[in-house]
Amino acid sequence: MLAVGIVFVHPTIQMPALTDFIHGGGPVIGGPVLPFIFIVIACGAISGFHAIIATGTTPKMLGTEREILFVGYGAMLVEGFVALMALIAACTLLPGDYFAINTPVSDYAHFLAQHPELKAVDLQHFSDRIGVDLHGRTGGAVSLAVGMAHIFDKVPFMDDVMAYWYNFAIMFEAVFILTAIDAGTRVGRFFLQEMLGNIFPAFKDKDWKPGIWLCSAIFTFSWGYLVFTGNVSSIWPLFGISNQLLAACGLIVCTTMLIRMNRKKYALFTAIPGVFMARITFWAGYLQVVDIYLPKRQLLLASLAILAMLLMLLVFMGTFRKWYQLFKTETNFIDQNEESVKVLVDR
Repeated sequence: MLAVGIVFVHPTIQMPALTDFIHGGGPVIGGPVLPFIFIVIACGAISGFHAIIATGTTPKMLGTEREILFVGYGAMLVEGFVALMALIAACTLLPGDYFAINTPVSDYAHFLAQHPELKAVDLQHFSDRIGVDLHGRTGGAVSLAVGMAHIFDKVPFMDDVMAYWYNFAIMFEAVFILTAIDAGTRVGRFFLQEMLGNIFPAFKDKDWKPGIWLCSAIFTFSWGYLVFTGNVSSIWPLFGISNQLLAACGLIVCTTMLIRMNRKKYALFTAIPGVFMARITFWAGYLQVVDIYLPKRQLLLASLAILAMLLMLLVFMGTFRKWYQLFKTETNFIDQNEESVKVLVDR
């Protein structure tokens, strides 16, 4: 609907191609564009969360290996398309209105003193028509919803239902996010059960109700506590760091699988972006901890970021060691799919 609305209305892009924040230090999340752009733009480009969740769903959609291109690459293109639609919707807002929405109320006066040219223009008009105060509603959801409502408002005979389109967009995003959190919580609970199962064997039984209840409670409390005690501007970079480290991990693990399956000529297609993402995300994580979390004494977020990077560093070290071992292996085996592999894997 948004894509059709954009084509039909043909809205004007109000945001200039280059802004004062091209070198970083924007009003919402400070820091240089490089490397933070790689952790701020996540799902529309590369997402470890999507990769982890998709490991349980994508295989169910595949009849043969040839269908991976259509299902996997096709899903990536659609996700990127959604990101572009959201970007266009946000950029149809006047810059002053966009920053008034995405700058915390406590920081807005200081921001406006530095950039008086970015004063809100139509935001109060939108607030009156929608019936909701839109100032300081950071996080992106409101920007997208207001942008969508602004576009649909220009469709003939739709000029009296802006509040409907705004609430429709907010509801859509809420449902989308809730289902993602539901899937992520379930996968996290599985992981937690598997880890505890190495110490307490009962947790390995997926039907053991006390284990399910306890792990679900622990995992739900963990992310719920972060949401309750923090705000989007502090939690979002932490999500970006962990999400992109998972993406790098997925690419590197895939590289290991390709090497094991004697498909070395394809390994560079996953190894190069995987190592690049790992390097750039560790860089962003270091800056996030040293320049933002520690100066603001956000010790919990700093500890979680350091822990995530240390755990992922252990994964990478083990993976690189596995690569070395596989490259040294000269023997080949025939697996259950009748393919030649370097190492057999029990299923």
